[in-house]
Order: sequence, then C-alpha cells, then structure tokens
Amino acid sequence: MTNAAVTGARRVLIAADKFKGSLTAVEVAERVTTGLRRAVPGLEVDSLPVADGGDGTVAAAVAAGFERREVRVAGPLGQEVTAAFALRGTTAVVEMAEASGLQRLPAGVLAPLTASTYGSGELLRAALDAGARTLVFGVGGSASTDGGAGMLTALGARFLDADGEPVAPGGGGLTGVTAADLSGLDPRLASVDLVLAGDVDNPLTGPKGAAAVYGPQKGALPDDVEALDAALARFVGVLERAVGSRAAECAAAPGAGAAGGLGFGALLVGARFRAGIEVMLDVLGFAPALERASLVITGEGSLDAQTLHGKAPAGVAAAARAAGREVVAVCGRLALPAEALAVAGISRAYALTELEPDAARCVAEAGPLLERVAERLAHELL
Repeated sequence: MTNAAVTGARRVLIAADKFKGSLTAVEVAERVTTGLRRAVPGLEVDSLPVADGGDGTVAAAVAAGFERREVRVAGPLGQEVTAAFALRGTTAVVEMAEASGLQRLPAGVLAPLTASTYGSGELLRAALDAGARTLVFGVGGSASTDGGAGMLTALGARFLDADGEPVAPGGGGLTGVTAADLSGLDPRLASVDLVLAGDVDNPLTGPKGAAAVYGPQKGALPDDVEALDAALARFVGVLERAVGSRAAECAAAPGAGAAGGLGFGALLVGARFRAGIEVMLDVLGFAPALERASLVITGEGSLDAQTLHGKAPAGVAAAARAAGREVVAVCGRLALPAEALAVAGISRAYALTELEPDAARCVAEAGPLLERVAERLAHELL
C-alpha cells in the first residue's frame, strides 16, 4: 500500500512501545493521538500500547483491559518491594523486571554477583494463587545473572552447597552449588501454560551466553563475567545430576540466556519460548484492532539495529504488513536507513530529533515534541 492509498484514511491504530527514559507506551499513545487530532479533528484513533516482554509489559496489559494486581515480593537484593502483575480471566502477564529488574536496585548500585531473581518466583506464585492457568512471563531488564536459581527457590526448589546449606543469592552464590533438589517445586507448574516471552535467543553459557553478553550491562567486570559463566555452567552440571540431560538441553535452547539466565530456569520447569512481541500482540488483542485500522503507527525511543531483532516496532510492522496495512513509526532518535525500515515493513519514520537536534532536550520535552511530530505525520498522510 502506498502513501497515496492511505490518504483519506480515517481510522488509525497506535501500537507503540515506550520511549525509554521519557514516555511510557500509554503516554506515547496519548501524545500521538493529541497531535493527530490537532491536524485532523474527529479522527478515529485506537490505542494499543505494546511491549516486547521487558519493562512496561504489565502496563501494556493493564492498558488493554487486564486488572492490575500488586503484591509484596523480594527485590533483587532481598529488600521488599511492591510489584505488579496483570490478570484477565485465567491469563496472567508477569514481568520479571517488576520484581528483579535493574530499576529495583538502589540508585547508583549494581550487584552483578549477588542480585537474585527470588522475587520473580514470588510473582509467579502470586499469579498462580490468583487462579492463572496461562502465565505469560516477560523477561528483560534483569539486575541478576543467577540462571533463575532465585526464582526456582521461591517456587520450592533447593540448591545446596557442600555443607548442605542453601547457596548464597545471586550468580556468585552458584560457584558453591553442589546439589539440587526440585522435588518441592510448586506442583501447579506442571499443569499451567508457562510462556517465556523475550526478545533475545541467547543460550545460557559461552561467548553468546547470559554472562558474556549481558553481564557488563549489570555491572559485571571481565573477571566477574568469567566467574558468572563458570558458575552457570556448574549450575547446569548439578541440575543434570538431578534431572538428567534435559538440563543441558534447556541451557542450550534459544531464550535460556534471557534475563541473566532466568529463561533457563523457566524452560527447566516447562516453559515454551516465544518472541515477546508476538506473544504480547496475541494477548493484547492486536489482530481485531488491526482489522479496523487503515494506518498503523508504531515506534519506540530509538529506532536502531536492535529494533530489527525482535523489538516491538518490528513485530507490529510484520503483523500489520501481513494484513496489508501501511505502517509508519515515531521515535526519539532514528538510526536506520530508509532501506532497512522498508525491509522491516515501515514506510516512513518521524523522529523527534528532526524537530530538536539536541538529544537531552528531546528527552526532557518528549511529550510536546511528539505531539508536533504526530501533527506533521497527519498533515502528510491523513
């Protein structure tokens, strides 16, 4: 479909992710709607804030009609925090970053060796207690590299050192693990549909594993990365003795390295891995919203090479293009050439930096700038 074919379109679907550090996905939709209607009064607009499984996933589900449920759980360093999951019927959307994300660390503190995913396991348990039979488990933004050991412990597993004592929290604690006992795992895990929703397909260990690729983002120095990778490999070996070859198979599977290896822990208890944006589009009801739309507007803070690898705008564009809808994008910063956008199914991108070259001001004034970008988009296409 060409731009000319879209001219005169009178129903727009906004399916954008957050502008990280400046606007939530809900706020992006609100600002774009305001700008569009400033240019085309009375324009019919549907908003479907989206997320790819990382931070903002629960908020997107709540915006789509899920109920927000709050629970007190352990943060990455053991401090109690209030975390949320989303529930609609028997489907729950659980976001690991709510409990174990980098944003849950005290300001300025990184804890690559000691941060734990225990609170994520508590969140899953709370969703089970609420009656969930399908658990969409969004993974991304983790503060920890513990292979999911903390999460599994919260769900009833035991990981012991040579003295028969529980190992210390975090990936660093796994350097001393000698035994694993999964007999106490919550029996409900065997009868639910646990979907691991993420945007990375890394294995657990090795040069493309959780420690090597993502450890530095969590404060891991080169020696820490080496220690964490060895600890995760040791963890897999101990689990092999407990559950057999399935542990090694899960460690090598796509998604095992997601969220500091939390993906591995989820796969070990029966999760199936799917691209986060695909799962979320299904859960949020994207297909029926798309049917009503003549033009789709997606976006995120930075449209760059990472966007093309499973991020929300690429998933939205792929689904919309398959349905014959044109897709344009809004963003704070554009770092992709037109050819790459076209391959992804995005016909045009509108960046805040086109109006304000100063990146700091773009972040500080993202809302008003986005309204102006949307107004311009409407003048050109609607």
